[in-house]
Amino acid sequence: MEEEIKAEFLKSGFTLDEEQEILKKCHTFCQDYGLEPSDLVSSWEIYYLNRQLDESVVKDAEMDGFLGHLQSEQLGASAKKDPGLHMYSFKDVDMVLDAEDEDAKDVILGTPIDKSEKLQLDIYDSAHKTNGNIYSSERKSKLVTPFGKRSNKFVVKFNIDNLPTIETANGIEEHYDLEDGIIKRVQPLKSSSLVVHRSGLEPGCRFMYDTIEDRFNAIENRIRKHAAALVASSLYEEPMDPSVASQRSMFAVGMICCDGEGHLNDKSILLQSSVEHSRGQLVRLELNKLSYFSVFPGQVVGIKGHNPSGHCLIASELVDSVPLSIAADADLPPTKKQALDGEIQATHLSSTPTETTMIIAAGPFTTTDNLLFEPLSELLAYATRNSPQLLILLGPFIDSEHPQIKKGTVDLSFDDIFQSEVLRMVQDYLEYMGPNARLVMVPSIRDANHDFVFPQPAFDLDSLNVRLQITSLNNPGIFEADQFMIGCCTVDILKHLSGEEMSRHSMDGQPNDRLSRLANHILSQQSFYPLYPPAEGVPMDFSLASEALHISSVPDLLILPSDIKYFVKVLPVGGTTEGEEEQMKRCVCINPGRLAKGEGGGTFVELKYQGSSDKMNASIISI
Repeated sequence: MEEEIKAEFLKSGFTLDEEQEILKKCHTFCQDYGLEPSDLVSSWEIYYLNRQLDESVVKDAEMDGFLGHLQSEQLGASAKKDPGLHMYSFKDVDMVLDAEDEDAKDVILGTPIDKSEKLQLDIYDSAHKTNGNIYSSERKSKLVTPFGKRSNKFVVKFNIDNLPTIETANGIEEHYDLEDGIIKRVQPLKSSSLVVHRSGLEPGCRFMYDTIEDRFNAIENRIRKHAAALVASSLYEEPMDPSVASQRSMFAVGMICCDGEGHLNDKSILLQSSVEHSRGQLVRLELNKLSYFSVFPGQVVGIKGHNPSGHCLIASELVDSVPLSIAADADLPPTKKQALDGEIQATHLSSTPTETTMIIAAGPFTTTDNLLFEPLSELLAYATRNSPQLLILLGPFIDSEHPQIKKGTVDLSFDDIFQSEVLRMVQDYLEYMGPNARLVMVPSIRDANHDFVFPQPAFDLDSLNVRLQITSLNNPGIFEADQFMIGCCTVDILKHLSGEEMSRHSMDGQPNDRLSRLANHILSQQSFYPLYPPAEGVPMDFSLASEALHISSVPDLLILPSDIKYFVKVLPVGGTTEGEEEQMKRCVCINPGRLAKGEGGGTFVELKYQGSSDKMNASIISI
């Protein structure tokens, strides 16, 4: 049977790392659970996708986790065959033990407690249960989860070090000395001043009422704004109608479209110009004469070329970016900014850049095998030891893709889970750290407890009586921290662009950095989501998109969480000629990865920033 198992793995595109050991274990799995080799490999494919494994290599280290996956499948199959049958596990034993503890405590009958009152007690009266560790609990300590057994805790995966004096090396050694739960409390040096740029989205706003006219106006306005910006730069002439036959060279501005369904190719690229210049007509675009380009549907570009037949525009130059404002927000009216600190004006009077320390993490914040939120607990414990001024948490917090959420096997509502698990932890963290600590929360369209729309309003935390140190942003959102601008978007635009982009690389030997190129599209298109039509599963509301998705100026930090591998990139934005090289704005683009991956841990980013990419220390760390 081992040869059959091997053949099935190879047939499905998998290779075996330690072949003999893996085949021996898989043979045992088939015997124990009555599986055919094809069924076993099918189960492995599901396990492979759930764990989001990077390589199509079956490794012996994954066999224990795969065994647990097979056991879960057998339990599910048994429950379907006989709904009345219950197979006991450690969770049931833990529940019985907890019930016995409660019975021992509540020997004397008292007044029944309302469910909402009990929830409030759980949230705000949890400090006496922690026994010195603000992120531990009796319930969690009894369970031994795959996340709890992980290795390589708090290992630096990647680092950019441009600061003259750094304490990172000492800090890494410190991580392993605190497993006993004793936390060294260090106050942040100073509070980080925050200014939120509002975009018209408010909690409870009306959405998903957009019309065809809204879609048309959103596209038309993007094309016209790009055309006006290119003409205003004095580098390009007034756009012409690209569908008119002419032997003369012309300049046109339009949006890249695909002729039919599927991905772009050499024969399917179309250019849609504005109603003002060409009545919105489409013309085929030929890029064969270009040595380098990168295009995707929805991208607004300028094209120099000629159209001898009237049916095909032959490009000789492609302009894929427009001049961006480098001033922080000089054009924004006062109503677009909300000051959260009384001392913000005094802060802006200082011309000396100060160091801001922050930790950035993106959800999911719990593993797929439970809702204990262990990764979030570990992250907050790490933040307590390292004392950042700013903690940025990006959703999903209550992930709608979590197996228990999808199956509906949880007893509490999504709002109750959000309050009793996530908000309780972060409020305990802020209370412990003192008034100088700040926390920013950005929702995700995968949050089961929030509006399923993009752009997405911020969490409505005003009604939950949370601490003033928590700031909730729209998705996408822009805010200032100590005079530098930070942009955030939790929709996985990098992954969506990577699936739709068509590019040709230059043959001059220069290295091709695809991740930087994808991130640069966000800045060059002045939009947090320039892809059109949106990817499947993105609930785009075009009545809100024009203002909420627009990037009016280059942010200093651009945070784009993605399923693509984590990275920190310094992106040059602006001129490319030698004279403009020194004046280019540089944006630090950050993909912190996911804090939880399957049943294991993921990564987060720790950043020390002194006002520019030349003065920062950025580390990607495994949780």
